Amino acid sequence: MKVLVIGAEGQLGTELCGEFKGCELHRADLDGGYHRLDIASKKQVKSLITDIGPDLVVNAAAAHNVPQCEEEPERAFAVNATGTRNIAVACRETGARFMHVSTDYVFGDGGTRPYLESDLPAPLNVYAASKLAGEHLIAANMDNYIIVRTAAIYGMSECRAKGGKNFVGLMLSLAATRPEVRVVTDEFTTPTYTRPLAKQMRLLAEKAEPGLYHVTCNGSCSWFEFAQAIFEETGTDVKLVPTTASEFQSPVRRPSYSVLENRHAQDQGLDIMPHWREALVDYLKAAEAAVG
Repeated sequence: MKVLVIGAEGQLGTELCGEFKGCELHRADLDGGYHRLDIASKKQVKSLITDIGPDLVVNAAAAHNVPQCEEEPERAFAVNATGTRNIAVACRETGARFMHVSTDYVFGDGGTRPYLESDLPAPLNVYAASKLAGEHLIAANMDNYIIVRTAAIYGMSECRAKGGKNFVGLMLSLAATRPEVRVVTDEFTTPTYTRPLAKQMRLLAEKAEPGLYHVTCNGSCSWFEFAQAIFEETGTDVKLVPTTASEFQSPVRRPSYSVLENRHAQDQGLDIMPHWREALVDYLKAAEAAVG
C-alpha cells in the first residue's frame, strides 16, 4: 500500500508515520525535510497527490492553535476547511482513500453523555467551526473517506501548537517548579495517547466502511482527574488544587464536556482503543524508556 501522511512531523503525524512504516510511505509537512506542502494551496496539493498516486492519504495537518485561530480566522478556514477540501478533491480525482483527523471540539455546551457520531455538532469557536466545515467539504466532494474525530491527544513527539509540551509534560514540569498545581474540575474529555490512536487509524483505513468515526481512548475524566492520575503514576509529590475554568478567563469558548463514544467502530467490531488510564501508563513507560 502506498501511503501519504500530511502533517508528518506533528505530534500525531510522527506516530502515524511509524505505524505505516511497512508501507511505501511518503511524508509531507509545512516544514521539515520531506515534501513541503501547504494544504491551503490547491495547486500544491493536486501536484503532490497526482505525482505520488497514493492508495491512502492521511491528513493530520491543521491550524490547531485554538487562540490563534480566533485571532486569524481566515487562516484557520484556509487550512482546516479549504485545505481539507483541496485534499478531498485530489483524492477523488486520483482514486485514493482519504483519512482526515477532526476534533471533539465540534460539539458545544450542555453534554452529559458521550457524543455519538450521529449527534448534532454545535461549535463554540473558530477552530471548531473551521474543522466542522472541513468535515462537510469532504463529504460533499467524495465518497471514499474516513473522518476521525479524536480528543485531548498527547504523544512522544512535540506538540508544536503548544510550545512543545503536551498536557502530561506540562503537569510534570509545573510540579517540578511550583509548590502547587491548579487544574480545572469542570471540563471533561478523554485523554488519548497517539500510539494506540495511530494503530486504530490504520485498522480503520484498511478495514472500515467509509464514514465518520469517533476515536478516543475509552472512559472519561476531568482535567483535574487526569492530572491526578499523572502524579499518581509517576509518584510525583505536589499539591494539586482543584479549580474551575472561570478562574483562567480564557478568551476562547470551549465545550465543558466533549467526551466521545467510538460507536461506529464498535458496531463493526473494530474498536481497539484502550482505557485512558491504561494508555497513560503505557505512555509513561515509553517516555521513560526513551530517556533511559
